[in-house]
Amino acid sequence: MVEERPGSWFGFGFCGFGQAPGSDGRHQVHSPRLLCSWDRGGDICSVRASWSYTAFLSRAGRVQLSGSAGGALDGCRDLWASETLFVVLRDGRRPGAGAELQAWAPSSALRGEPLWAQTVTAETERKGGAGGETRAAPLPLLPCARAYVSPRTPLVQPLAPELRARRLELGTEHALLLDEAGQVYSWGAGRHGQLGHGTLEAELEPRLLEALQGLPMAVVAAGGWHSVCVSETGDIYIWGWNESGQLALPSRSLAEDRKTVSGEATGLNEDGSEVKGTARAEDGAPVPFIAIQPFPALLDLPLGAGAVKASCGSRHTAVVTRLGELYTWGWGKYGQLGHSDTASWDRPCRVEYFVDNQLQVMAVSCGPWNTYVYAVEKEKS
Repeated sequence: MVEERPGSWFGFGFCGFGQAPGSDGRHQVHSPRLLCSWDRGGDICSVRASWSYTAFLSRAGRVQLSGSAGGALDGCRDLWASETLFVVLRDGRRPGAGAELQAWAPSSALRGEPLWAQTVTAETERKGGAGGETRAAPLPLLPCARAYVSPRTPLVQPLAPELRARRLELGTEHALLLDEAGQVYSWGAGRHGQLGHGTLEAELEPRLLEALQGLPMAVVAAGGWHSVCVSETGDIYIWGWNESGQLALPSRSLAEDRKTVSGEATGLNEDGSEVKGTARAEDGAPVPFIAIQPFPALLDLPLGAGAVKASCGSRHTAVVTRLGELYTWGWGKYGQLGHSDTASWDRPCRVEYFVDNQLQVMAVSCGPWNTYVYAVEKEKS
């Protein structure tokens, strides 16, 4: 959910199924585009994008699907989208019955009955926020925070209660969990180094990310095969697959395409990263290409900007800074980086649209091949 300060949502990238912002027939949008028809009066408070459709949640609790899937639901509190499953947390069907978690087939147009439904009582919701009001853990975590929704069967996966889950993010083949103490756990497939344990082995159960132990994290984000964390102090840690420069480390494929200028990379041979060949820095010095980074690597944004939000697409990454600026990098074939072109980058690049239009970015949500951003007008000094 975004802050209450009034603003607008923007979208860019792949929209080949007619999902906003390409609902006028455009298959890709290369720079931020205002979601006028979907965000009347700044009504949208949350956006979740799958590959072929996007789901919007309004402040009034109405969910609307756009793209290969359509339909609408009222009385919604939260949502989560994948190609095989669309999940919403809704008000109970009967007065005083508590909230209800519903899973729908995206192709159902949200008509008829959901695939399954589960009542959520007030006792299973978590305490938090001003005044200690009850609130649900954000999806795909179930409100009790002791299980999560999976796009693969079984659709509900249990979590050990001692994990004290605060947030959970699902990549294509892996999961990241942030606990109440700011520690990170990962599990799933590891063949692209996306688990961050220094190997390419899979983990069947949540395993503490020892490289970050003792460093409280505020944000986790899972891409297709890469992972990002933002610490409470604004530092960015990133690891996994770097085929398209999504780690902001030198990428062979981008250098060969001549669509990027490789930045500096030091000490990468010593921390377990997989190096293939060399690139050249701006001063001509050789730097290694990084195909896989199996340990978390500290990433510095230009001018030392601190981060507050992060989101990952299939092979691109987006970060919001404390100053409300948006940086993107990685795969850009469909314009999902927002730089008015389809170039890919293996270094963080600021999205100038928001700076030029005096907009402060507050939130970012990446789909696999697109990006959605919530921004407000900058306050005049």
